[in-house]
Amino acid sequence: MTARLTGIARRAQPRAAMETLSAGTVSVAAGLEGDFRGKNGHRQVTVIFAQDWEAACHVLGQDLAWTTRRANLLVEGLSGLEGIKVLGARLRVGPVLLEVTEETEPCSRMDAQAQGLREALKPDWRGGICCKVLEGGTIALGAGVTIEADAGATRMSA
Repeated sequence: MTARLTGIARRAQPRAAMETLSAGTVSVAAGLEGDFRGKNGHRQVTVIFAQDWEAACHVLGQDLAWTTRRANLLVEGLSGLEGIKVLGARLRVGPVLLEVTEETEPCSRMDAQAQGLREALKPDWRGGICCKVLEGGTIALGAGVTIEADAGATRMSA
């Protein structure tokens, strides 16, 4: 199975409802257009992997929308354990190149969405990754997603 982008979402301000999109523009200066976090260099775009989200939902025994996690991008067909949960790793989403800057730490808002979700997201970086944008472009649902090699990547323990 080829990895692909299956979800795009943004929010205009903290605590705002997530708005799902079929396409979006990502830039080095502003991250995902219209998302309030885009100008923050180390956390311009957040990504969650479908397999990780499904594992967290399985732990809870609930089927929750991926936007509950409040990430910008949902990637299917690429396990988060396949070399991307590494600081400095690079992820290409269509024409956009992202660099992993940190694990997305699950916050207390997760338990407000579903009791136990915060703990369910903690193992193995299930909460996703934070990225900075190295190359911008327009992305759309169905775009191919690949991991690009980077000699500067630093593996982190899960």
